[in-house]
Amino acid sequence: MRTEKDSLGERQVPDEAYYGIHTARSLENFDIAGEPMPLEIIYGMVKLKWATASANADLGQLPAEKADAIKAACLRVLKGEFDGEFKVDVFQAGSGTSSNMNVDEVIANIANEGLGGKRGDRQPIHPHDDVNLGTSTNNIFPSAVKIALVEKGSTLLLSLRRLIEELHGKEKEFADILKSGRTHLQDAVPITLGQEFGAWARALEKDTRRIESTRLKLRELGAGGNAIGTGLNTRRDFRPFMIRALGTFTAEVYEGAENGIEITQFLTDLAEFSSVLKLLALDLDKICNDLRLLASGPNTGFHEIVLPPLEPGSSIMPGKYNPSACEAVNMACLQVIGLDAAVAAACGAGQLELNTHMPLIGFNLLRAARYLERACALLDEKCIRGIQANREVCARHFEQSAGLATVLNPKLGYDRVADLVRESRETGKTLRQLVLEKKIMDEAQFDEILKRSTGPNL
Repeated sequence: MRTEKDSLGERQVPDEAYYGIHTARSLENFDIAGEPMPLEIIYGMVKLKWATASANADLGQLPAEKADAIKAACLRVLKGEFDGEFKVDVFQAGSGTSSNMNVDEVIANIANEGLGGKRGDRQPIHPHDDVNLGTSTNNIFPSAVKIALVEKGSTLLLSLRRLIEELHGKEKEFADILKSGRTHLQDAVPITLGQEFGAWARALEKDTRRIESTRLKLRELGAGGNAIGTGLNTRRDFRPFMIRALGTFTAEVYEGAENGIEITQFLTDLAEFSSVLKLLALDLDKICNDLRLLASGPNTGFHEIVLPPLEPGSSIMPGKYNPSACEAVNMACLQVIGLDAAVAAACGAGQLELNTHMPLIGFNLLRAARYLERACALLDEKCIRGIQANREVCARHFEQSAGLATVLNPKLGYDRVADLVRESRETGKTLRQLVLEKKIMDEAQFDEILKRSTGPNL
C-alpha cells in the first residue's frame, strides 16, 4: 500500500492501483448500484482530457512535455489497458465528481510513469492542476455523456436500419398474400401481409429520423465552462481550441455551447434524446405484440405467420415453441420506457446553477441505447429473417372475414351487405359462397372487387 494525502487527511491506496486517494474514498463511500459507470462515459471523459491537453498546449497553458504525456496516457486508456481502474459506483456525487477525479488520477499516474515518475506522486503531472486544467466536472461529465451517446446513437442507427431493411424485404416477399385486417381485435377490411410489414418498417423509419435529429443536438457541449458555465479561470479562446481538438480526435463535429450557464443547468437535450428512445421502444413493443398475435397457435390462434423456433418452449409440454425473440424485445422495451421516466424526472430535478443527477441520467441513457441496439439486432437476425407466411391460413381468414363485407358496400349497398353478413353468421357460409349462390355477381366480378380491396397502395 502507498499513502496519499488530500484535504481530508491521509488514505492507503493499493500500490498497483493507477487511481488515487479520491477514487479510494469514493470506493469506500459509494456502493448502491453495485456496478461502475459505463466505460462509454469514462472514454468520453478521456477524449475530452486529450482535447483539453491539446488546447492547453496550443494556448501555452501547459508545457508540451506534459501535454504529450497526458495525451499518450489517454490513448492507452482508450485502448482498454486500464478498464479495471474505473470502479466507482454509478450512484455517486451528483455531478459525477467521483468519476471525473477517477479519470484524472488514472491519466496522471500513467503519464507520470511515462515521464519516469511514480504512481501517487502527483508530479510532474498533477491530476487537478494539469489533467483537469481549464475544466470542471460540472461540464466535463455531461459533455462526456453526450459524446458517448453520439457514438452509441451511431451504432443504434446501424442496427435499426438493418432491421428496417429486413422488414422491407418481407414487405416485398409477402406483397401478394391477401389476409383479413383487424381493428379492435375484430375482423376488419382486407390487407396484404406485405402491407403490414411495410407499415412496421415505416414506423421505424420515423424513429430513425427522430434519433438523427435529437442526436445532432447532443453535439453542443458545455465543456470549458467550468463550475457554472461562466468559463472562470479559462481563457476566452480555450473552449474553441478544445472543441476543435476534440473534433479532430474523434472525427465527429462538435460545437461549444451558445450559453454555457444554460447548458450547465438544463439537461433537456438529454431528456429529449431519452424520450426519442422511448418512442422507438413503443414502436418495437407494438411490432413484437403484433408478431406474437399473428403467429399465435398453431392450432388455436391466428397462425398466419410462422416464427423461426429458437428453443424448446416448455419444460412440460413437448414440441412447444414460443415467440422468445419477441418476448425478449418486449421486456427490453418496457425497461427502456422505465429508464426514460427516471431520466425525465432527473433532468427536471436540478437546482439553481447545476443538475446533481447526471450519473443517473448518463447511466440510464447508455443502457437504453444499448438495449435498443441489441433488441433491433435480435429481432432482425433471430426473428424477421426467418418468418414464413402461412398462405393457406391467410387465404382462409381472408375469405371468412366479416370485414370483407365492407368491400362489397360500393356495389351492393350497406343494407344489402348487412343482410348477407347476418346470413353468413347464421349459416356459416362465406360471403363469396352467398354472393355466388344468389347470383348477385359471378366469380370473376367478385375477384375483381377483391383485387382492389387493399387500397391504391397495393
